[in-house]
Amino acid sequence: MTAEENAGDAAGAGSAGDAAKPKPAEPSGVDLARVALRAAKEQARARGAEAQQKKQARRGGGLRSGARADGRDPLPLGAAINRLITERGWETPAAVGGVMGRWPQIVGDDLAKHCVPQKYDEDDRVLTVQCDSTAWATQLRLLAPQLVARLNQDLGQGTVRLIKVLGPGGPPKRYGPLRAPGSTGPGDTYG
Repeated sequence: MTAEENAGDAAGAGSAGDAAKPKPAEPSGVDLARVALRAAKEQARARGAEAQQKKQARRGGGLRSGARADGRDPLPLGAAINRLITERGWETPAAVGGVMGRWPQIVGDDLAKHCVPQKYDEDDRVLTVQCDSTAWATQLRLLAPQLVARLNQDLGQGTVRLIKVLGPGGPPKRYGPLRAPGSTGPGDTYG
């Protein structure tokens, strides 16, 4: 006979008044053993965690990496670069460098063929652009307010305050016997 059958027989042996009132079932030996085992496992887990902390403190504060990810594990290249940019405060120069790489998408192919960004001065927030002719330099000067607004929309408000437009550089001045004095040549487009 099992413990449950014995409990059922004992309940049936009682009076008829007792049968109307169900007694709360007391935990059997198996249930008590499960509860005791669970409590013992929790205590062992707590003792193990405490011992691990003491062990790590003796080793120098836990300088070794375990099975789970933590701050000392290697990072993917993109995440490492983003972390470095953030730590060093290079967000604005990196963003402006990205704009220089995407220059044709920002200003359009026609303008990008004739006007190239040269440098960005972070202190003055000035973007310097070199144009290959005076006509394109004039065109860019007219478009500068819209271009500043577009760049600030991409980079964050106030990143670019002004666009400095440079005209064509021209050929180097040559001095020598085959040159007519006083003639500097055309100052505009070459080629």
